[in-house]
Amino acid sequence: MNLSQRTAAIKEEAKRLGFLSCGMSKAQFLEEEAPRLEQWLNKNMHGEMAYMANHFDKRLDPTKLVEGAKTVISLLYNYYPHQEQRQDTYKVSKYAYGRDYHFVIKDKLKELMHFITSEIGAVHGRAFVDSAPVLDKAWAARSGLGWIGKHSNLLTQKVGSFYFIAELILDLDLAHDAPVTDHCGSCTACIDACPTQAIVEPYVVDGSKCISYFTIELKDELPSAFQGKFDDWMFGCDVCQDVCPWNRFSKPHREPLFDPHPDLLSMSKKEWEEVTANVFGEIFRKSAVKRTKFSGLKRNIEFLKK
Repeated sequence: MNLSQRTAAIKEEAKRLGFLSCGMSKAQFLEEEAPRLEQWLNKNMHGEMAYMANHFDKRLDPTKLVEGAKTVISLLYNYYPHQEQRQDTYKVSKYAYGRDYHFVIKDKLKELMHFITSEIGAVHGRAFVDSAPVLDKAWAARSGLGWIGKHSNLLTQKVGSFYFIAELILDLDLAHDAPVTDHCGSCTACIDACPTQAIVEPYVVDGSKCISYFTIELKDELPSAFQGKFDDWMFGCDVCQDVCPWNRFSKPHREPLFDPHPDLLSMSKKEWEEVTANVFGEIFRKSAVKRTKFSGLKRNIEFLKK
């Protein structure tokens, strides 16, 4: 296979595995992102997410994660649900409706890696799904899969932003894709709608003010200054994506593992307020919601009740 043939073969296999899209970019130091990341960390916008300040060099240079890396393959995997929770209840971010995405997508990346080594030969690389110091949105944008919107999420004109981003970093030369242009224009819907004003300026999110940070990452008591501003979100938050005009093009996923437990869609506020550890374990058996634990979800619900 020549360069273009193996690039096309990998993209075709990614499509067969269910990925929305697949793009390639040169594995090199992220020169533009370096000062932005440093400034964001210096302003403590990562809050108590201390891990965000770790491995600064690795976040910016894929060759420090995979020796001899030549290409970053970025992939998108849809999670937009067929049905959403009832409107008058405590809400869970759509990405956590079904099975934990780390495991679902990692399995598909292993299949893609197996295809590459089988079809092309000995290739060294690593797979990443939001679990290592990789600036996934930056790589996806460089790979032509979309642009980073004012809410700091990756956006596409065809399917909006309700998808996971994953990577394969390989010591393999492939044909690289070109970035696409920004199509946010003068729109400020996400900035205007954020309940906690976490989008402090276009393209900059203060993570320490984000509802997702409070309900998932923060282990201490929730700050009283934000009482009444969580818009009934008990795990994560989708507001900035829900109001984005580009998400009118979102299409339901085709991944059965992402389908929610029926009770998640139907439970009322009262039922959530009375939820037991057993019910929590049943509804979120293999879900990313397990990250906040039963005690964390109860804390969030109690905060919403006040």
